[in-house]
Amino acid sequence: MGEYRIVATAAFGLESVVVRELKGLGFEGVSSENGRLSFSGNVRDVAKANIWLRTADRVLIEIARFACSDFEELFQGVLKVPWENMIPFEGVVHVTGRSVKSKLSSVPACQSVVKKAVIEAMKRRYRSEAFPETGPRFGIEVSLHKDVATIDLNTSGPGLHKRGYRTGTGEAALKETLAAGLVYLSRWRPGTALVDPFCGSGTIVIEAAMIGKNIAPGVTRGFASEKWPFMPADVWEDARREARSLANKEQLHIGASDVDDSVLLKARQNARHAGVVSSIDFSRRDFREFPFDTTGGVVICNPPYGERSGDRKTAGELIKDMGRIFGQLSNWSFFILTGFEEYERFYGKRADRNRKLYNGPIKCYLYEYFGHPLSR
Repeated sequence: MGEYRIVATAAFGLESVVVRELKGLGFEGVSSENGRLSFSGNVRDVAKANIWLRTADRVLIEIARFACSDFEELFQGVLKVPWENMIPFEGVVHVTGRSVKSKLSSVPACQSVVKKAVIEAMKRRYRSEAFPETGPRFGIEVSLHKDVATIDLNTSGPGLHKRGYRTGTGEAALKETLAAGLVYLSRWRPGTALVDPFCGSGTIVIEAAMIGKNIAPGVTRGFASEKWPFMPADVWEDARREARSLANKEQLHIGASDVDDSVLLKARQNARHAGVVSSIDFSRRDFREFPFDTTGGVVICNPPYGERSGDRKTAGELIKDMGRIFGQLSNWSFFILTGFEEYERFYGKRADRNRKLYNGPIKCYLYEYFGHPLSR
């Protein structure tokens, strides 16, 4: 099996978490550049990364990198890639792209040039002018940054946040990858209580339970590269078999509540699909009535705010109540994700730490208040 430059992409603010994950999985020599965490590995490592990474967006294979300031250089650079070793005669080629601070600023034009170059290479290899496009899909990504083109193969297909357990989402659903990132950023440990008093569809507590029970997030979903000729089926079978064998029966102390019965029903369904419903105590109650244990723990939540609730005044009152109630719980640490930029003013206390994160394209902030057991 050959060696590849494997890339795990990360959302802004989660790069260090993805690096921590990669090192925990045994990958060495991880380098970081513009949200790309790269390391050397083989096809088994591609499968392992896809099945196990909780906070990365996608897993790519870097195919080529070259200086590029015009369309001819882009075409020739892509044409030189040995596509015949990767894409079969019946393969489907789909190109996506982006451009930052580069002379070639038209992304659609760059995508078109890349596809033309790939097809030209296939014509030369297979001595054919037409292709059936009935085989596996190959997602090719072209990224231009400061006149350097990077060509990647997307081994994941749909983003890694698509675990497969969520049956329905709200209008501002929290991405699973970000939810897992919040759990890691909180430094929560399975022996500690964890609560989400605004659980919504249950994403935060489900991700926490999967972490606590060491359930691989991608073990039940499919990946684009499973159908590629150079990714043998036994690679995926072995990776899934190993992942299933590593799940544990850890007893967890995870609580989740919401005021909406229909939302709680969805959350329970999602937890059931994820295989963790028995590890989470769901209850219908207002956060003001939540029975926080005096021994302490961690609260991780994404409360409703302005854009999501449609009423910023109501959101402000909610935050004031959060500050009043949470402020009395000195043994608890709080990790509150919100897009409400005046959060600290309404809460009544400056956060011990404030991180900027993104839920997809939505900018938000993680306000961290450290309690005694988790004091830094």
